[in-house]
Amino acid sequence: MSTARGARARARTEITAAIKDAARRQLAAEGAAKLSLRAVARELGMVSSALYRYFPSRDDLLTALIIDAYDSLGEAAEAAHRTIADADPLARWTAVCEAVRGWALAHPHEYALIYGSPVPGYTAPETTVPSAARVGLLFVGITREAHERTELTAPPVPADLREEADRMRADLAPDLPCEVVAALVAAWAQLFGLVGFELFGQFHRVVEDRAPFFRHAAVRLAHGVGLRS
Repeated sequence: MSTARGARARARTEITAAIKDAARRQLAAEGAAKLSLRAVARELGMVSSALYRYFPSRDDLLTALIIDAYDSLGEAAEAAHRTIADADPLARWTAVCEAVRGWALAHPHEYALIYGSPVPGYTAPETTVPSAARVGLLFVGITREAHERTELTAPPVPADLREEADRMRADLAPDLPCEVVAALVAAWAQLFGLVGFELFGQFHRVVEDRAPFFRHAAVRLAHGVGLRS
């Protein structure tokens, strides 16, 4: 009986992976807004009712793809960080930023799924949050280490932002100064803005030599948080 259960589990895993792969091809061809379970079923030669046993709705399939994309991005960033784990915080910060850019350029449709235009009618559930937080937590960890080693210069925060900065600190990193947390949130948003501008063509005829420009911008983001070489 256990052998039969194991075979069924392997078959389910393989079919689930095939469904996701077909859905990613549809994302590349049509975009997330046009993702269709029926179209995926047709490509795989399945009847729709069979596919619904794996993903009861389009939103369930979208959620699975989103979690996979965030995890793939997070793994790339974490791997880059591990390779220079003994380097100074600024070098590790820059390595993580470059890993984010490299992953996005290699996976443009998955990047668009998680950081592009919202999919009409879809709201990401809380189950996506742990995967979505992986890159941000790396930045928090790098900054926390610099703070603990008194190597962090906290940037100033204007008076009218202090209450919001305190709230963000309480929610995101209670052990860091509110000034640093506010700067971290800004840097996180600016990083994905830089990547999105490059990926979606806004740098055309503006920035041509993009790799060194990106490295320069990543270092500037780190300086804004208070990291120094």
